[in-house]
Amino acid sequence: MSARPGEMTIDELAARVGMTVRNVRAYATRGLMAAPRLIGRKGYYNEDHAARLALVRDLLDRGYTLNAVEKALAENPHVPETHALDLLTLLTRPVGGPVEPEEVTVDALADLAGIAHDESFVGALEQRGLLQRLDPDTVRMLRPALVRAGAQGMRMGLGKDTVVGLFDQSHTHLGQMAADYVEAFRHDVWQRFLAEGMPEEKWPDLVSSIEALLPIVSQAVLASFRYELAQVIERVLAEELGALTGEQAEALFGSGDSPLGGFSG
Repeated sequence: MSARPGEMTIDELAARVGMTVRNVRAYATRGLMAAPRLIGRKGYYNEDHAARLALVRDLLDRGYTLNAVEKALAENPHVPETHALDLLTLLTRPVGGPVEPEEVTVDALADLAGIAHDESFVGALEQRGLLQRLDPDTVRMLRPALVRAGAQGMRMGLGKDTVVGLFDQSHTHLGQMAADYVEAFRHDVWQRFLAEGMPEEKWPDLVSSIEALLPIVSQAVLASFRYELAQVIERVLAEELGALTGEQAEALFGSGDSPLGGFSG
């Protein structure tokens, strides 16, 4: 008898997953993959063995110790290797797409914010993981869109401490919102999938749902924020205009009909 279609020798398996034969034997000895089909003293391996070794390799590449890998696989025998690799691929390829850092001089950043060179501002952004200092004159913006938004806010007249405080508030509130949405997905989608026994035919839909989570939630949050922002601007503007004295209103709008109507003092 010889190998069946799709089966491999240990040398072919090692080449397939990019490992040494010695490592494959070591992982097999630790029980990290099933025993091969034996014909006499020769073992034959299949795609399930290759998928398991690929998973072990990816977990080790991510920094897990061999003991941790062994424990994780022992505690989760119900998760097929191919599905675990699907999830690892999603983690490797963030659902929001990679953010490309940008290098800029400290003076250029200050100019963008409309301020003089301010090391305390640079330090505050660096402390929050928004900047990385490369040398005394250059920084790398790790989240360039957010840094630019803060700089533009300062150019509009917001104070440095105000902008830094808004960064912190956004991180806190948006982090909580993100946790709420993900927990809702975990409870309503993932837990139901587990309760149904993780049916094979529903796995592609589950992976697609995880990939779609960010754009769907982002659209919902942005739409809600735009609405709430418009409502707050309207309310605060009415309050401020209503607080104007008659002299201030005339200076602002002229001596003609004031758009303040009943708000004028």
